[in-house]
Amino acid sequence: MKSRWLSWSALSAELKRRRVYSVIAGYAVIAFILLQLGEITFAPLGLPNWAMIALIVVVVLGFPLVIVLAWVFDITPTGIRRDHGPGVETEAADGRPSIAVLPFVDMSPERDQGFFCEGVAEEILNALTRIPQLEVAARSSSFLYNAGAGDVRKVGRELGVKTILEGSVRKHGSQLRVTAQLVKTADGYHLWSKTFDSELQDVFAIQDEIAKSIAGSLLERLTPQEHSAIKTTESTDVGAYEYYLRGRQFFKRFSKTDIEYALQMFRQAIRIDESFALAWAGYADCYSFLVMYADPKPGYQRKAAEASAKALNLDPTLAEAHASRGLACLICAEFDAAEGEFEQAIELNPRLFEAYYYFGRTRFHQGRLEDAIALFKKAGEVDPTDYQSRCLRVQILRGMDRNEEARKEAVEAIDVIEKHLRWNPDDARAYHLGAGALITTGDVDRARRWLKRAIEIDPDDPVVLYNVACNLATLGEAGEAIDYLGRAIEHGTVNSAWMRNDEDLASLRTNPRYTEMLAELEARECGN
Repeated sequence: MKSRWLSWSALSAELKRRRVYSVIAGYAVIAFILLQLGEITFAPLGLPNWAMIALIVVVVLGFPLVIVLAWVFDITPTGIRRDHGPGVETEAADGRPSIAVLPFVDMSPERDQGFFCEGVAEEILNALTRIPQLEVAARSSSFLYNAGAGDVRKVGRELGVKTILEGSVRKHGSQLRVTAQLVKTADGYHLWSKTFDSELQDVFAIQDEIAKSIAGSLLERLTPQEHSAIKTTESTDVGAYEYYLRGRQFFKRFSKTDIEYALQMFRQAIRIDESFALAWAGYADCYSFLVMYADPKPGYQRKAAEASAKALNLDPTLAEAHASRGLACLICAEFDAAEGEFEQAIELNPRLFEAYYYFGRTRFHQGRLEDAIALFKKAGEVDPTDYQSRCLRVQILRGMDRNEEARKEAVEAIDVIEKHLRWNPDDARAYHLGAGALITTGDVDRARRWLKRAIEIDPDDPVVLYNVACNLATLGEAGEAIDYLGRAIEHGTVNSAWMRNDEDLASLRTNPRYTEMLAELEARECGN
């Protein structure tokens, strides 16, 4: 009897986990309403008696079907997925231990330290990616699961990892409490947990200890090199670190205004700590992005070059510094030097998305489109939730008349963008890049809606304006495309080499206004 009771208890728990009970309740309510409507309306409508009998049969037969569907499938933040049950362990394809780091929960009194909590978790994640024996879920995937993500077993299945790190941060004045726990996704049991109560300046030591404890829990042994590589930040000043975290948060939003805010934050970080290599790399990237997309003021190329060189001198083993230096070389058209820096960054950290993405853009600037396709593909593999590299592959393939490949890539890109927009509905870049993928699949009406939405979100951003022009040119609307291209140049700039190689603008190349704009850009770049 006891054994039967335990079996029923386990089954009941699993039914609850799979939300079968709630589905049954919902189905019962809907069935009752349908039967009541049938009883009230069928007779006045003159329907025969067998219609009511048929409705009852459908409702009864639908009951077991709904139960089966509720048991087998689950609705997740990334779509409808097959539910394989709590006992199924997932792991990396090559058998390595796997982990996802979720953003830490802000437990501070004012709930205003979200950027700090996210930064702590991301620093730990970045440290873990330096260990080749570990498979670490990409930040953009795992950070979708914020506070209240739910059952770690379910999250683990969706991310394809065997363990999850979750935690919280309470920051009040100079006092800091960090709680972290490593959980098995197969059964929800803790492998390791600890609470740190300390002064704010000890946050670096706490991050390092968490990362090293996790590595020790998941791996049989660490080499001395791997052990020394587990360092979460190069700074020793908490104030500089906080400015750096804020800068990184702004930089990821990509708009001109946010890049300018990020520049201010990184500048403050290096004023406090001149030896902070990551902050110098971020500072350089801001200038590089401004030159590429928004505001190529005289001297910005030089500042990007100087700041990236400073980051590299401070830490020659920092992959981010090499990627930053490569980007600074790119905007100066020093392609051979850029190639060397990106290859070095990839050697130091094969999972650094920016190294592949910036390298892909470099190849595009050179007109080496096959190489660009391969690098953008690798960038998408490193970060499966990135839509930018996917959309750029679509653009290149379409320009090369490889339309069937472009259409297949476009379908995948749209799927990634739709998931991204559920969590980031105000991302103008997702809309205007996604519009190009929609055009490729033939969904022109939806593409127009997405272009309109991008303009509504950020009507003066030069990147938005340029990509709207590209999509309109693809649709054959040359006059309006030229107007948007002119506005893009008025509010910022577009790199002339990119513009020359951009096949989305092919229909404009015989237009006199296009020729004038390109000549103007080339003259401006020579002046820099």
